[in-house]
Amino acid sequence: MPEQSPIHRCDGMMKRHEKNLALFGGRPVRETMLPYGRQSIQKEDIDAVSDVLSSDWLTTGPKVTEFERIFAKTVQAKEAVAVCNGTAALHTAMFALGIKPGDEVIVPAMTFAASANCVVYLGGKPVFCDVDPETLLIDAEKIQEKISPRTKAIIAVDYAGQPCDYDRISEIAEKHHLPIVDDACHALGGTYKNRPVGSLGLLNTFSFHPVKTITTGEGGMITTDDATLAGRMRLFRNHGITSDHQQREEQGSWFYEMVDLGFNYRLTDIQCALGMSQVKRLPGWISRRQEIARQYNVAFTRIPGIKPLHVRPEVSHAYHLYVIRLDPSLLKEHDRAFIFKALRAEGLGINVHYIPVHLHPFYRTHFGTRPGLCPVAESAYENIISLPMFPRMTDNDVTDVITAVDKVTRSCL
Repeated sequence: MPEQSPIHRCDGMMKRHEKNLALFGGRPVRETMLPYGRQSIQKEDIDAVSDVLSSDWLTTGPKVTEFERIFAKTVQAKEAVAVCNGTAALHTAMFALGIKPGDEVIVPAMTFAASANCVVYLGGKPVFCDVDPETLLIDAEKIQEKISPRTKAIIAVDYAGQPCDYDRISEIAEKHHLPIVDDACHALGGTYKNRPVGSLGLLNTFSFHPVKTITTGEGGMITTDDATLAGRMRLFRNHGITSDHQQREEQGSWFYEMVDLGFNYRLTDIQCALGMSQVKRLPGWISRRQEIARQYNVAFTRIPGIKPLHVRPEVSHAYHLYVIRLDPSLLKEHDRAFIFKALRAEGLGINVHYIPVHLHPFYRTHFGTRPGLCPVAESAYENIISLPMFPRMTDNDVTDVITAVDKVTRSCL
């Protein structure tokens, strides 16, 4: 959905505060751009990768199993299956559940496209469900009306890092004998009623992209307590072949069989070594993200025109994203497009998460989706902005964000 360009006024028509904006030639809050997310790489990460580069195994080696074991323990799951990225994790989860042409899977509208694409890869149909207006998480009460005889699963997305209402979703899922897949790509390190994300769904998927909580460069993981599903996923990530190179090496055998159509979705030992090093710092990184969020929360109570998303009391938010909503009634003639450009000019590498999936041209063309299908998500999209949020941000960085948001929004009042 293309946005209109911001309104440009001649100097004589500008408000006094607008003249101070960097967008109109004023001095920016920051001279260097502060991204919305960024990885943290330390010497111990480099050393861990270097050790693997000097070893006999760069892929399909012992570090893969070791990373899976450590990750499963971290999220209190029995099994973890490493794959090459978060999208592959979702695709692999759908394969494990046996999704096939004609099957329907319920997906929230407010998410990245991969949450729905993984269903399409197997010939299924994503059925888009609207979101709660306060949290932008899937609205559990609206799931029920989306269920049909063709429904085979529910994908719940822990948007921004806040776990969904899994008790209520589980009630609905159990009533209809449906598995829950937790798309937890934003939420590693979070909890729901003291249960860690990664243990909340039948299958739970993660991403290790550089902007996520930990990184392997690119990478993903699926966790489960079901050993049979874990076996199917390990098969799928390795071309549908029953053994990998390490297993054949240990057995002194060359023989293998392809028993299903799979993909090369393997994660390398190099990446797994980085992931194992990173996951050691997970608690500290989550603590820092939550501290940054607290500073934002306090400051934004004093700035009119913006509102952070609601956080429910029963969760520990992992804060992959910090999302604010703009109040169009207070910001008057200025829309999100203007404020986005103005904040970028002040040195904030802000972003928008996300265009509701059903509004993308692919889904409108191939599945007949349209505006009005999920009105809460569509309305929210017009007014949300993701602010910088990553553990390496200093308190001065946080102050710069708050200062820039205050400067830009007050110019619009």
